This record gives sequence, structure tokens and C-alpha cells, in this order.
Amino acid sequence: MPGQLKEVRNRISSVQSTQQITKAMKMVSAAKLRRAQDAILQMRPYAQKLQEMLSNIVSNIEGGADIKLAAERPVEKVLLIVITSDRGLCGGYNANIVKLAKQLVADKYASQFAKGNVTIWNLGKKGYESLTRSGYKTTGTYRDIFLNLKFENVQEIAQAAVKAFENKEFDAVDIIYSEFKNAATQRFVAEQFLPIPKVQQKKGAKKADFIFEPEQDKLVAELMPKILNTQLYKAVLDASASEHGARMTAMDKASDNANELLKSLRISYNRARQAAITTELTEIVSGAAALQG
Repeated sequence: MPGQLKEVRNRISSVQSTQQITKAMKMVSAAKLRRAQDAILQMRPYAQKLQEMLSNIVSNIEGGADIKLAAERPVEKVLLIVITSDRGLCGGYNANIVKLAKQLVADKYASQFAKGNVTIWNLGKKGYESLTRSGYKTTGTYRDIFLNLKFENVQEIAQAAVKAFENKEFDAVDIIYSEFKNAATQRFVAEQFLPIPKVQQKKGAKKADFIFEPEQDKLVAELMPKILNTQLYKAVLDASASEHGARMTAMDKASDNANELLKSLRISYNRARQAAITTELTEIVSGAAALQG
């Protein structure tokens, strides 16, 4: 019985220590989430408007098919930019992104994958480790992006993807990431990055009329790479906010689970303690009765 009490006390102490860690991690993630959330909420309207403008221009200008970054060609080689986190303990965040990447390959690029023509650029260590273990053709060049998250570093990745597309190293580029909704909700999405998607015109809709200054070709050539840089940066900021939100939620649930486990352990401890006291009393009474007899 004393051994059982000691075991339960040790378990209670262990759970309390774990709970202190999960509460601390929740507080850290909450602080980081506030900064990341502010960043993406400020960036999103600007990035969305730029993307809308770019898609409209590509869809409506004459000779749009001749624009290199909007040129559609038979898809032989594919690049996927998969954005995950560097660390775990954030629930199913990383697993869901990796699952979406695998599903996209299976559904959309199965023939290219069979030929070894699907390349994955990983932003974040967890995705790199998981997809490499699964036998995918991965590149870890940019996996440490979150160690120093700046626009200039993300711009470098976007420009590398653009250059590879222009040089026909890849015929399609998709981004897979988590879109931030709130601390408890993320939407896992796969978006076409290149070629630049065109807006589907509704029947009877008027064609957008743009006045270009300077010339159309020069302006579009200058705007496109800059807008693409912004789109990738927006996706990375979304992923960063989603990660901290997912970790904060996971640590909150872990702390609640620790509370429930502590309640159960304390009940077990009190029962064991009560049983030990009852046994000792029984032995004393039995001993006293034996002496009287």
C-alpha cells in the first residue's frame, strides 16, 4: 500500500510539471500569435487586391497568352512550395499540410510524380523531414525561413521560383499552406502560383478596361514579379499565424487534459490513502482484541 501511494504521488508530480510546461508554452504562443495575427491582417487586404488586379490584367489585356509568367503549357515538371513549421506540439497542423501535399500529388500530378518530375521546396523543417521520409523529391534550401522571417528572404524564394518557371525548369508551381482564420481555425489550401491564374469572366460581363502608363509590356513585366513576391509573403505570414494559433490551442487543450488527469489521480490517491488508514486501524483493533483475549 505505501508503494502504491508513492507511485500515485509521483504521477501527480509528473502531471503537474507537464502542466506548467504546457501553460508556459500557451502563453508564449499567445504572445507570438498577437504579433503574427497583426502582420497577416494588415497584409491580407493589400495582397488580395494585388492578386485580383494581376489576374484581371492577365485575363483582359490583348496578347495575354504571350506573357511569360501567365503562359500555360503542357505540365511535365511540377514544383510544390510546402509551408510548415519548424517545431511540433501544434496539434495536427503540420500533419494536415503534409497530407494535403500528398493528396494534391496523388490527385493532380500522379503521372508527373511517377516520372520523378515533382519537386518540393520546403519552408519549415517539419514538412521537409516528413516528406523526405515518405520518399518525395524534396529540397531543404529554404527550410530555415522561419529562423529569420523577413520579406527579403521570402522574396528570394519567390524570385527563384519565377526564374525556374521562366527557364522552363517547371511548368507549374503550387503553394500549399494554412490560411489563418482565428486562433482555433485554419484552412489548409493549395493555390496555383504559376502560371498566374486568370479570372473566369462571367457571361455578359464587361471586359475590364485598363489604361497603361508607361507601355503595357513594360508595366506588366515590372509588376508581375513584385506582386508574386507579395503573394508568397502573404502565404508565409498566414502559415506563421496559423502555427502559433494551432500551438496555443493544442497547449490549452493539453492543460485542460492535465487538470482532468490530476482530478482522477487525486481521487485515486485519496482512495488508496483511505484504504491504507482503514487497514492500519483494522490491524490495531485486531491487535488490541488479541491482547484482551
